[in-house]
This record gives sequence, C-alpha cells and structure tokens, in this order.
Amino acid sequence: MASSSSGSLPRYIATRLLLVIPLIWVLLSVVFLLLRVAPGDPVSAAGGDRLDADVLQQRREAAGLDKPLFLQYLSYLGDVARFDFGDTFRTGTPVLHIVRDFGGATLTLTLGAFLIALLIGLPLGRLAGRFRDTPLDVGIRLYGVVSYAAPLFWVGILLVVLVNKLDPTWPTNGIADPFLLATSDSYTKTHIFLLDTLIAGDTEAFTDVLKHHVLPCLTLGILLSGVIVRLVRINVIQALQGDYVEAARARGIPEGRVVRKHAFRNALVPVITVIGLQVALTLSGAVLTESTFGWPGIGTQLLKYIGERDYIAVQGIVTFFAVIVVLTSVVVDVVNAIVDPRVRY
Repeated sequence: MASSSSGSLPRYIATRLLLVIPLIWVLLSVVFLLLRVAPGDPVSAAGGDRLDADVLQQRREAAGLDKPLFLQYLSYLGDVARFDFGDTFRTGTPVLHIVRDFGGATLTLTLGAFLIALLIGLPLGRLAGRFRDTPLDVGIRLYGVVSYAAPLFWVGILLVVLVNKLDPTWPTNGIADPFLLATSDSYTKTHIFLLDTLIAGDTEAFTDVLKHHVLPCLTLGILLSGVIVRLVRINVIQALQGDYVEAARARGIPEGRVVRKHAFRNALVPVITVIGLQVALTLSGAVLTESTFGWPGIGTQLLKYIGERDYIAVQGIVTFFAVIVVLTSVVVDVVNAIVDPRVRY
C-alpha cells in the first residue's frame, strides 16, 4: 500500500521549482559577499594609473559602488531578477553580450565533452560491474581513478604532444583556422560557431571547426568519464545482487541479457542524478580546458576579467554560471522523478 505521505509528480515538480528561489538567493548572496570582501579598489584596478581621482569617483558612482553595501546588495538582486548582470568596467560591455558572444563555444565544448564521457564511461562501467574483480575490472578501475585525478591541463598537454606525433596537421589550438576566424562575422546567426557553419552550408568550415573541437572535448570528456565509470560500476554490482536479477537468472536468461536488460537499466537511475551534478564540474573544467587550448569561451573571458580585476564582469559571469547550475539540477531532479516514482516529497 502506498504511503499516505508520498506526493504526486506535479506536487514534487512544483515544490522543486519553489526551492529554486531560496537556492538562487543563497548563491547570489555568496557571490556578492565574496567579491565585495576581495582586497583593493576594483575601479582603480580596472582604470590603472591613467585616470585621475575625479574620473575614478565618477566611475564608482556610475557603478553604484559609493552606496552603502546593503543598497548595493538590493540593487544587485534587482538587476539579476531583470536578467541584467551588469556592464564591464573597462569597455562598458553588458555581461549578457559576453555570454551571448562566447557562450556558444563553451556550450559546444561542454556538450561534446559530455557525449564523449558517456560513450566512454557507460560501457566501461558496465563491463567493470559485470566482470567484477577480474583483470578487466582492475584495469577499468585504474582508468577511472587516474582519469579523475589527473590534472586537466596535464592531460591536455599530453594529448597535444601525442597528436602532434601522429598527425602534425591536426589542429591543437583555438576553435577554427585563423583565416576562417577572420571571416567569422559571416557566422553569427546563433553565435554557436559550429552550428552557424552548418546552417551556412559551408562544409569545409564546419569540418575545420569540428576538428578543432576534438582535443578540447576529449580532454574534458576523459575527466568526466572517470566519475561515470566508477558510478556505473558500483550501481551495476548492486543491481546484480537484486532479487529480480536472481529470478531472471533462475529462468535461464543468458547472463549478458540479464546485465543489459535488468541490471544496467536499473543502475542508470542514480547515475542520471550524478551526471546532472557534473554540470558544475564541467563548467569549472571548461575554464581550464579553454585556457589550455586557447578556446574562445566564457571561461577564457572569466580569467581575463579576473586578471583585470573587473569584478562587475566576474560577478556577472559567475552569477550566470550559478544560475545555469541551479536550473540544470532542477531539470535533472524532475527527470529523475519521472524515471523513478519513489522520488517524491
């Protein structure tokens, strides 16, 4: 008999959506406070020694930094509620324009990395779980530990060296050939360079951009695959110990089909949740990957503005990342609730 305290799916989704509000509020508050306690004056740092005191004061007033901290906080929350993430100190460029212009490169990088991670992690985790404690299992577990623990930039550099040995003509830096980038104004329909070249029907440009994606996506995908391998393995092992699996074996179903049809599918339910939580790891890894491969994404822009101490831009980009992570976690929770009826409030 179902528990009287278990709720329906619509109620779960509504509750989960309401919980987004306090979660985003906490994240925004943490971002605001961390950047305000950073040492130094951001306006002076952004302007350097070229500006006199009056101009610096005008810029502080324009940015609202001359107001009490509490008023700055309220203004910040109000701006975010209107999807206004502020303007950069140096150029006055809206942060949303930065996200629009450079977000496409980060998006294709993270999606490509996720695809590679799933293609590597799911079959390897399944094999390791089925052939537990065999040399194959040990080898796959060793891969999972090393791929997760190895520094991202180190893996990227090793792949670049390897590719240069195997095929010196293969691109290892940037998102496209420099000549193609010089004409990139022709590909701004969606601001996703890979998609724009495809929409334009320029096969040569699309192939070039796709080849530039391989190494960065593979580097980030290897990092993510280590987590997926370990998670799938342990869940397959647990699923293989279930009564329904023993019942399937007792009916004479071949072991390969038992693993594929019964154990592996049930093992994927908790994996969905963890894969969603990897979005935060992917975004942080994207910053390092973009730096390693000269990738023109949001992560590269974030490092640039951190170096310039333009903390309005840093605050806006970090806030955008935080909102993306929260919204992704909501989507994952809803998908998990649809897949698993036990997930309810």
